[in-house]
Amino acid sequence: MSAVMNGVYINGAWRAGHDVLEVINPATEETLAQVSVGDASAVAEAVDAASAAFIGWSQSTGRERGALLRKVAQGVSEQREALMRVQSRNSGKPLFEAGIDVDDVIATFEYYAGLAEALDAEQDRAVALPSDAFSARLRREPCGVVGLIVPWNFPMVTTAWKLAPALAAGCCVVLKPSEVTPLAELQLARIIAGAGFPAGVFNLVCGTGLAVGSPLAAAPRVAKISFTGSNAVGVQVMQRAAETVKGVSLELGGKSSLLVLEDADLDLALELACGGGFFNAGQMCSATSRVLVADSLADEFLQRLTARVEGIRVADPFAEDVEMGALINHAQYQRVLAHIQRGVQDGARLLCGGERPAHLAKGYFIRPTLFTDVPLDSALWQQEIFGPVLCVRRFTTEDEAIALANDSDFGLVASVVSRNGEAAERVANALQAGMVWINAPQLIFAQTAWGGYKQSSIGRELGPWGLAAFQEIKHVIRSN
Repeated sequence: MSAVMNGVYINGAWRAGHDVLEVINPATEETLAQVSVGDASAVAEAVDAASAAFIGWSQSTGRERGALLRKVAQGVSEQREALMRVQSRNSGKPLFEAGIDVDDVIATFEYYAGLAEALDAEQDRAVALPSDAFSARLRREPCGVVGLIVPWNFPMVTTAWKLAPALAAGCCVVLKPSEVTPLAELQLARIIAGAGFPAGVFNLVCGTGLAVGSPLAAAPRVAKISFTGSNAVGVQVMQRAAETVKGVSLELGGKSSLLVLEDADLDLALELACGGGFFNAGQMCSATSRVLVADSLADEFLQRLTARVEGIRVADPFAEDVEMGALINHAQYQRVLAHIQRGVQDGARLLCGGERPAHLAKGYFIRPTLFTDVPLDSALWQQEIFGPVLCVRRFTTEDEAIALANDSDFGLVASVVSRNGEAAERVANALQAGMVWINAPQLIFAQTAWGGYKQSSIGRELGPWGLAAFQEIKHVIRSN
């Protein structure tokens, strides 16, 4: 095994941490690397460095910040293949999925580079007042030092979604990667470190949530925490942040529905169901976990969907023609299997999948799983599974489909399939979700907001809203 990798980057220098964690390849269950990790003292040093750097960085021009963000995008582009491979090895996702991740990172940094460059001209905007005796101007200023806590399912992507707008706004950053998938993050961090940012603007501390995430959320000089992860941990982050009354953005869970209306293109509906349900082995907050299909189409849809799901090739991320890879680790593997077993016990009808593929003796693999006749009060229907599990239910009316989709504590995304454009738009408008796709796969663009209703989110990422999340608004009023 190679030497232990430094997992702490503070004030422009890499250093070893106080402890070492093993990083596992989920497709082989073998140790990939050892990474040194930080603790509360490392967090305090990182916040010190970021606070000192903020004085100068907050006064930099948008043009200067945009140029550095473009250098990051260029660096990621130059190392695209290497980043893809390390991401696949660390996460278990197929290589083509890792490529989508890397391309998203490039697009996000490029987008926020453009927004940063536009800030100079947009600063000090005049505000109309009802009195000629006074005049006012509006400024948008960086909120300060921010803590970014990212998950293991899309580590580079979620980092880019938070880091690029934070840097564009003029904030200084302390980043906590997931201790499960730090390898691609560390490679991305080395690209950022080499881009030319002043020391202290970007800092990184690998480690567990308890050792690093909690003190970061509670740090008095951190102005804002942006967290992506589970609802349970999100509550803890919010509680720690409340101790010092700091801003909080949370991107949490989902229980998303695909609505197949009676005039839907079944071929399209099948592909969207499988894409939404089994991309990244279903380990997505946006995963399609509920499929609601019009009663007139249900029999044919279920028959064809079962055949399609059974034909999905589950294999090592680097295998030829692989469609779905491994789950992230043993804990997640066991959790998903427990959900499947509980669903069967609750009376849901298992159509296919639900166990390890016979040809894969090692690795955290589960066959794509399909249920129908799922009780509405079962955990399978109500809770986020975060694994390759689809639940299909019939509906008779449009109103029933909308009610079933909205019957959830979550409201992140939804999808609608219909040849009737008017009906599709009407249903999309009625769904309680932050993003709705009509006859489209789960495409995400840097220009559009990401986040949801109810317990799925607090705040929004991407687009100008992602930038605004790291800005304070100041009005200056003077007497004429």
